[in-house]
Amino acid sequence: MIQNIGVPGLILILVIALIVFGPSKLPEIGRSFGAALKEFKNGTREAIKDESPKKAEEIK
Repeated sequence: MIQNIGVPGLILILVIALIVFGPSKLPEIGRSFGAALKEFKNGTREAIKDESPKKAEEIK
């Protein structure tokens, strides 16, 4: 479903967010979203690193 949004849909979402939150809150929301995304990415990398040695030991 998200793959079908396209450029017009993204523009509409941004306009609605601008109306709801106002121009002063959008940078703060963007920073917090970026920080959360970075934390999630780092967490998944660590989880993959933790699983890799276990799988190698199971194969032996």
